[in-house]
Amino acid sequence: MKVVIQRVLEAKVEINKEIAGQIGKGLLLYVCFETDDNLDSVQTACEKISKLRIFEDEKGRMNKSILDVQGSILSISQFTLSWDGRKGHRPSFDRSMEPSKAKEFYEVFNKKLVDKDIHLETGEFGADMKVSSINDGPVTFHLSF
Repeated sequence: MKVVIQRVLEAKVEINKEIAGQIGKGLLLYVCFETDDNLDSVQTACEKISKLRIFEDEKGRMNKSILDVQGSILSISQFTLSWDGRKGHRPSFDRSMEPSKAKEFYEVFNKKLVDKDIHLETGEFGADMKVSSINDGPVTFHLSF
């Protein structure tokens, strides 16, 4: 499982020119599930993301979590994070989880974040989406579970 986390001042996702999800201060997550992932990695990822101290405290140090700042999350499924570009010039996505199973994992992932009392917005799994954001910092992390 791979997750790219961006700290944002705002973010939104549009599908067919309609806003599907929109947040203010919080985290923009790009989420990818790979063939060897399991629900334990989903649980671990949710624990890490909810407690990751990447928001500034009063002294300007990264010392607060999404829970501490009562921020929101915009969660976007993105299978392209599993790419392998070691051979040739066309990316391979052989490590990507089969779409119907990945969709189930994505729904579980999002529910676990909501269960932590985090306001969550999403795009639509498998849809062509337009994502825009104003990065804060910028602060971006790439996590693998």
